[in-house]
Amino acid sequence: MVTQPSAQVRLFLCLQDNYGVLVHDPSTGATAAIDAPEAGPVEAALQGNGWKLTDILVTHHHGDHTGGIAALKKQYGCRVVAPRGEAEKIPEVDETVKEGDTVKVGNLAAHVLETPGHTLGHIAYWFHGDKMAFVGDTLFSIGCGRVIEGNPEMMWRSLAKLRDLPGDTRIFCGHEYTQANIRFALTIEPNNKALLARAAEVDKLVVEKKLTIPSTMAEEREANCFLRADVPGVAAAVGLSGKPPAEVFAEIRARKNKS
Repeated sequence: MVTQPSAQVRLFLCLQDNYGVLVHDPSTGATAAIDAPEAGPVEAALQGNGWKLTDILVTHHHGDHTGGIAALKKQYGCRVVAPRGEAEKIPEVDETVKEGDTVKVGNLAAHVLETPGHTLGHIAYWFHGDKMAFVGDTLFSIGCGRVIEGNPEMMWRSLAKLRDLPGDTRIFCGHEYTQANIRFALTIEPNNKALLARAAEVDKLVVEKKLTIPSTMAEEREANCFLRADVPGVAAAVGLSGKPPAEVFAEIRARKNKS
């Protein structure tokens, strides 16, 4: 049996604090951008690696994730894949996908997971064979996105779905918010050893001017309070012992909104 080379990933900052990311299949030359916050940094990353853009996989319709699509489509003629529920709000869409669909980037395959809450049609791309998931603005490192179009129960279900991914899944999110997220999380779980360890690690990365993602799902389960709303100690910390996890999550999210 011939083993295909695994995906190559390039991560870089766009706009103020967005992440741009390229996923490359060395066996075919196919390269996908996950979202396109702006065209310039995506083009620079492509040129720096000698890659050609074949696909843009969009997680949701917000402008800081779609602003570069039109220019990149014009430059490369790439395929634009978008969530079915938001296609009308996203430029230059060629193909729409929903829960359970598979998207191919060369020989790489991504399962589509619907993760509404931040927006109603938000999706994530799980490259299970390469142990990585691109979760947009649903989940952040030690955080989660604001509940803008959905409701807290919807967002909690989406986070719980992502939490069920294998622990060694690398999590790539849409923004660099890790240090601020940790400061907030410590107000909920100040004695969480995994969180304290992550705080020290991230402080070191920031000093060294290194990126703080990807994390792994195992790390997020242990340290991310937004994924821990069904942990009794977390519910107790916000005065909601015995309450449904979605209610606990809503209280944590409301506190973060004010922080």
